[in-house]
Formats: sequence, structure tokens, C-alpha cells
Amino acid sequence: MDLVPALEEPLRQPLKSVLGPATAKVMAEHLGLLTVGDLLHHYPRRYEERGQLTHLADLPMDEHVTVVAQVADARLHSFASAKAPRGKGQRLEVTITDGSGRLQLVFFGAGVHKPHKELLPGTRAMFAGKVSVFNRRLQLAHPAYELLRGDPEESVETWAGALIPIYPATAKLESWKIGKAIQTVLPTAQEAVDPLPDTLREGRGLVPLPEALLKIHRPHTKADIEDARSRLKWDEAFVLQVALARRRHADAQLPAVPRKPAPDGLLTAFDARLPFTLTDGQQRVSREIFDDLATSHPMHRLLQGEVGSGKTMVALRAMLAVVDAGGQAAMLAPTEVLAQQHHRSVVEMMGELAEGGMLGGAEQATKVVLLTGSMGAAARRHALLDLTTGEAGIVIGTHALIEDKVQFHDLGLVVVDEQHRFGVEQRDALRGKGKQPPHLLVMTATPIPRTVAMTVFGDLETSVLDQLPAGRSPIASHVVPAADKPHFLSRAWERVREEVENGHQAYVVCPRIGDEEDDPKKSARKKSPEDEAEKRPPLAVLDVAGQLSQGPLRGLRVEVLHGRMHPDDKDAVMRRFAAGETHVLVATTVIEVGVNVPNATAMVIMDADRFGVSQLHQLRGRVGRGSAPGLCLLVTEMPEASPARQRLGAVASTLDGFELSRIDLEQRREGDVLGQAQSGARTSLKVLAVIEDEEIIAEAREEATAVVAADPELTHLPALRTALDALLDEEREQYLEKG
Repeated sequence: MDLVPALEEPLRQPLKSVLGPATAKVMAEHLGLLTVGDLLHHYPRRYEERGQLTHLADLPMDEHVTVVAQVADARLHSFASAKAPRGKGQRLEVTITDGSGRLQLVFFGAGVHKPHKELLPGTRAMFAGKVSVFNRRLQLAHPAYELLRGDPEESVETWAGALIPIYPATAKLESWKIGKAIQTVLPTAQEAVDPLPDTLREGRGLVPLPEALLKIHRPHTKADIEDARSRLKWDEAFVLQVALARRRHADAQLPAVPRKPAPDGLLTAFDARLPFTLTDGQQRVSREIFDDLATSHPMHRLLQGEVGSGKTMVALRAMLAVVDAGGQAAMLAPTEVLAQQHHRSVVEMMGELAEGGMLGGAEQATKVVLLTGSMGAAARRHALLDLTTGEAGIVIGTHALIEDKVQFHDLGLVVVDEQHRFGVEQRDALRGKGKQPPHLLVMTATPIPRTVAMTVFGDLETSVLDQLPAGRSPIASHVVPAADKPHFLSRAWERVREEVENGHQAYVVCPRIGDEEDDPKKSARKKSPEDEAEKRPPLAVLDVAGQLSQGPLRGLRVEVLHGRMHPDDKDAVMRRFAAGETHVLVATTVIEVGVNVPNATAMVIMDADRFGVSQLHQLRGRVGRGSAPGLCLLVTEMPEASPARQRLGAVASTLDGFELSRIDLEQRREGDVLGQAQSGARTSLKVLAVIEDEEIIAEAREEATAVVAADPELTHLPALRTALDALLDEEREQYLEKG
């Protein structure tokens, strides 16, 4: 895309030229801030009024905090120690208060002299440090502090009412040091280039960008903060939506071969042999897809829906429609287990329609081939030949489909399963396999709130399947608190035995494989806070399977499945489980998506607190897939009041994936969601909250679409172009263009 040159942005000055090399180095290393603009966009997390309470009563453990409080008392103790056997060791204990609670500060050794002189009762200061517990009381050990001295001219009221910005800080860089650096560069804010078109800004009553930056860093009133935040939210929402709108606009200019299914072809024959009726949702979404496929521009559609809502059926009908119209369809799965599973279920659903060119194949039949990295050379050669000649209408595989050797006769549709596990470059490479860009259908089984879909997948049209097919059974979910009530865990294993005695099967899921001792990456594995807190590693498949076989599930046929097994072994294990030969499958999350064994009715998830909300919802969706009710037990050792336990309670209380995705998002914030889907390092939002600011995102999308339709190259909006360049550094620009 050729674009007009952007305006020169004065805020691109490197920090080292303004703050000096030492401070700039710390800013870059600890906060990723490189330019004056980066620093000005490092907004306060919150504001303290000097005379206001900071709620010392509910400080979070193990976190780095900044508090504003008053010294209540200070005592110097002498004590004997190995270094000072004659009682010359010194400890200064300072108690601070904010009216809501008290907090103890401790200083030792040579570090006591300065605070002993400065932290006198009645002194107010900002304190920063890591919250720990000593003798059951919260404390900060050796906190950094900054005395709050009023200007002699200031009245007590003005001083007490002043708003102190508290910045996201680190142990190496306290909030007030960041504040001082910002005060140094704040005059530059006057030169900030304003990305919002004047008409939009004035029409919505938003303050100019320089004013917003001044007000967010140096507010006089709470209204100043509100003005600034409203304006800065619009910047984030609008610039991102313009990037996505430009991509949608560019995609709409590309040519594609329209694919209309033949009137009495493969699709009609397939529908005729279905043993059930499609849900209204499946029919509606299929119509949306068929309308897109019939146009001469590439379809870009996101198909999202509940676990088990029948997305695969909708995708298969789209693939059959393309084969009917003379093209080929490729389905990409994130893992070999899933590719094999999809291949098996597609061939089963199609029956003789999947036997093109074979004896007994139906007249309209095509060939369905599987292509994965671990296939033998002969089978692979055969599959590649079928693709090149067009003999195979449908291919299902992993990223092995993207390799240079793979040539298609006429690729018309690409279906990507579980987009968030699939890199943009990979999607792009597959797109280049068609004579013209193929149509694209992206499926995700993690329901996404509408706003996230608009922000992350804003370049895709969205279809939602929110009904479950008839015959699906309800799933009961319960939290099993193994630490508080060990007999609950014994009962869980009894329930598994009961399911097996009734002719059903069960899954047991663990966070780890258990053979990491031989794995060089093991030593580099980052420990989660839960690991640290419990001082025990997460439960592992190989250990748990052994304990169950020897103990509570003795006599049942127990097998294991994990990602480091040989693909043939994985496939054999899945086949035995699908055939009902195995009673209990102890697995990692390789079973999370797409594994379909209707006879499996129970699932026990060990260390469930170590999984995310959407992951637990995905896993749970593997049971209750037949006519018998499902049971999902979430085993945890986390205490009742912990956030992890509350998260599990939320999962147990609802089967609504959209509701859970909102809970998940509120807990994790958007950074994770956007970072994972948008590849750029600095895409996480600073002031825009995807769930709360739904209206702003929707309005920004409309405004952006209108701006891009009128001026795709942004010829008349150089300032917006500048902001776009800052958002889309080179890596991101490529990302957006590849889609």
C-alpha cells in the first residue's frame, strides 16, 4: 500500500537525548519505553489525593505497591546478631496509617539512619515496596520513599487535595521517579501530532491530544482525568479500527473465483444422507457463508460458537460447496491429533461420498486426503499427487500443508481451525497456493465477546453459532477442593468407576507430561505463582496414570496421551479410546479441541487452577457429547478465598462460553488477548478496556470505516497516518497485510 508521507512526529525523540543515558537505559530495560512519546503514553495507573485514604487494609500480597500515608510512630531497636554479637544490630520499625489500616515498614543495619531522621511521626510520604507478611502482619521491608512536602505558599486544603499520579512501576523504577521524568518531557506534549480528524474530535466533544496528555499527567481535578481518559480511549480505538478498516478495504479489492455449488451435486447428496436436521443457527450461518463464496472477492469470515455447536459440520458443507463448484478445500488443524480426528469424522460423515475414484464411491464423490508431517514417504507422495491432479477435493492437515512442495490443482477455500494457535505467516503462505486468493473461513471454539472480535478480528466478518445440536446432554460441573476436603477426591474416583460400570468412559487431564527430566527446556520452564506458593510442581500425566492404575482405578484399563508421543502411538491410543477399549484416558490438553468420543461422560481435571477459563471450558466440552449426561470435576488445592478458586467457581456455575469469555477477559485484561492475536509487541491497550468500552469500539469502527471508504490512502489525514505508522511498525504492517 503506497501512502502519503506521514507528518514528522516530534515525540519520536529518543529518551536518552532528554533524560540522560542511565535513566533512559533503566526505562528501556524495565518498562520498554524508548522515546519521549512512549513515556508520555505511560499513563498513571491511579491517582492519590494527599489527604485521602489509600486502603492499606487491602494491599495485595507479593506485589510491588506505592502507597501514600502518614507516619504514626517510629521505633529504633537494637539487637544482637552474628554480625553484631554485642547488641549493635539496629532495626527501625515505622508504622504508617492512612485511616483505613496500618502497615509496618522495617529498615535494617546501615539502612536505618536516613529514615530514622526523616520518617518522624506526622510526616506524609509515598512509600514503594513489595508487600510481605511477618508475624501475620503485612509489611514492606526497606521500602523506597519520597517525602511529600507542601509548597510553603500552599494552603493545607490545596496541598491535601492535590492529585498525585501513581504510575505502573517496577522495583528498579519507583512511581515518583517516573513522575519526575514525565515532568521533564511534559512540555513536548504541546507538539504531539493529533491523529483524530478535526470533525470527529469536535463532533464528539473530545479535547485535543496535547491537552489530554497534560491533563492525564498533571490533573487539577477529577474532571481533568475524565476528559483525558475519554480522549485517549478514542485514540486507541480509532487508530486500531482504521488499521483494520484499511485491511478490509484492501481485501475487498482482491479478485477471487466465485464458488457456487452445483444444483444436484456433492452438497445436495451429502445433505440427503444426514441422519439429523441442521439447527436453525447452522442453516443461517451456512447461508451467510454461501453468499460470501458466490462473490468475486475473497471471503474473510470468522465462525465462532459454543463447544460442540456443530462448527465442523458448517465448515464441511462450505468445503463441499467449493468442491461442487470445481475447486479444492483445505482444512488446517493446529495438531496432528486434531487433523487425524477431523479426517476420521469427515470421512465418516461423508461415507461413500468420500470415496471418489474408488469402487463403491458415489457418482458425485471426491477424495478426502490427510497430510501431516509424520506420514510415511509413500503415503505422502500419493496424497501430494491427488492434490496436484485435483483428484482430492478436500485435504485435511497440519502446517505440513503449507510447505513449498504442496501444490494444489485449484485451491478455492481455506478453513483454519483454532486461529489463535496458527501464525499469520502460515495463513499467508497457504493463501498463496491458489491461482487467485482463496476464500478464508477461520473457526474458533473459544467464544469471543463481540468487542474482542471487533478489535482482534476486525478484518473478518463474524458468524456466531449459539445453539447446541439436538441430542446434546447437559454437563454437571463441580469444584473438588482436594486440600480442604480430601474425601471429595476419593468420591471423584468412585464417580469415575461408576461411569465405567455403566458402560461409559472418562478423561483425566493433567497440566504436565512428567518426562521433562530429559527435556532441556525443563530447566528454563518459568514457574507460575501457584508453583512458587505450593512449592510443588504441577501434577503430571505419567505420575497420575501410574497412581490411578495402582490405586483408586485399579482393574480399569487406563492409557496415557500426550504431545511428545510418536504420532502413530497417539493415533492408536485415540482409536482404542474411540472404540471403547480403554476405560480412562489420562492426557494433557492435547484433547482440548475437536476430540469427539460420545461415550466419554466424565472428566476429572487435576490442578484445574493452572488452566485458563476458556481452556477449562474447551476441555469440559469433550464430555456430554452423546445422549448420557456429562460430569466435569475441577480438582484444586487452592484455598477457598483465592482468585484461582473463584475462577473455577465461575466455570462450574455456567456452561455459557460467551459469559465465561467475558469473565476470563475481565480477569486477564485485554493485553493477552490482543498480544496473542495481533503479534505486535506494543498492541496491548493502555486506557481502552475492551468490555467496558464496547460503545466506543463500535462507534470507532463505524467512523474508521467511513474515513477509509472516503480516503483509503489517508491522503488528507497525514496526522492519522503518523499514528498508524506508530501502531504498525514494520512487523505489524506485514502482519496486517498478510492477514
